Amino acid sequence: MRDIKKDPFEEYIIQTEPSRKELGYAWYTAMGLQEVDGLKPSEYLQGLAIDNIEGKISLGEANRLIEKYYEESSNRDIDREKEADIVSCRIATILSENAFTFSAPQYIGIHERLFEGIYRFAGKLRDYNISKREWVLDGASVNYGNANELEELLEYDLKKEKGYDYSSLDKEGIVQHFAEFISDLWQIHAFGEGNTRTTAVFFIKYLRTLGFDVSKDLFAKNSWYFRNSLVRANYNNYTKDIHATTKYLELFLRNLLYGERNVLKNRYMHIRWNDVEQDIRKEKQDIGIQKQDIEDAKQDIDLPSELTNKTKQHIINLNNAVGFDKCFGRTDVMTILNITASPASALIKRMLTMELIVPVKGKGKGKYVFRKKKEY
Repeated sequence: MRDIKKDPFEEYIIQTEPSRKELGYAWYTAMGLQEVDGLKPSEYLQGLAIDNIEGKISLGEANRLIEKYYEESSNRDIDREKEADIVSCRIATILSENAFTFSAPQYIGIHERLFEGIYRFAGKLRDYNISKREWVLDGASVNYGNANELEELLEYDLKKEKGYDYSSLDKEGIVQHFAEFISDLWQIHAFGEGNTRTTAVFFIKYLRTLGFDVSKDLFAKNSWYFRNSLVRANYNNYTKDIHATTKYLELFLRNLLYGERNVLKNRYMHIRWNDVEQDIRKEKQDIGIQKQDIEDAKQDIDLPSELTNKTKQHIINLNNAVGFDKCFGRTDVMTILNITASPASALIKRMLTMELIVPVKGKGKGKYVFRKKKEY
């Protein structure tokens, strides 16, 4: 029985036989790209994909079988799974073909092939403006292309790229230019839905025509990162000191094109990550200071190891406030540590038991002072 927890396509990616390797890559990428829209292909499709890779059925047969499967299904709650499966099949088919033309009709045609029968607007430029709440932007949206200018924007970006001269660029320059090109193309958002999947398929096909081997698992495993990096490349909010940047997309492309191993984490792209990072650093610094305080306190106070850090810190804070000469009582403990009567009494009792403090005579009942280590 097949282990469903094990990724069924990784073994095909590392095969040396070109046909199986290429099919494995096509299917792996096709299924991984569904994640950009929160979709997950079915186990039934995975089985068809493996049969295709192993030569038991053709890609055409796989497409027909998945179409038939959903035609005969009586389950009406499978629209998202149906989309994931059918579009995965179609992406795998397109990625297995060599035919490609770098043009707006090709770009639009890919959308039509992927989403025919899924979206009523498959292959049609949207005639309305859109916005989309983005997790990575804390709910804000990218400003997408104006519906009245989509065709012109597509033609402009593709014409500019088609005439671009890469001959003078080093690897870094190539990565930067690719990042700018693909983020600009994606930002147009020419269609109502399916823009990232269409753009990814078009981009993969384009890279192949330039001689790049992109038969890696980057899109399969990091499609959500790819989309979020496109979002960050197209969002500005100067009032919050947020600027559009392709640096995250460039990390992805370096891994894809040159086999680098840059860490790709979605949380690093979140617009509030720097704030979170600063909070984490501050917390670590505070912890470090507390630990140092505890170490310093051990010079004068013998703090038993079995005490919790919180209790140790309470004792240190209290000692810092009153020193070794000033006497204190329960009210003082409550005020200094901002705790209630019960935990204040418990702390005093514990310090007495451990001989960290001693009662003071002549000052009234319930008055104490800290004992220095040398007095023990």
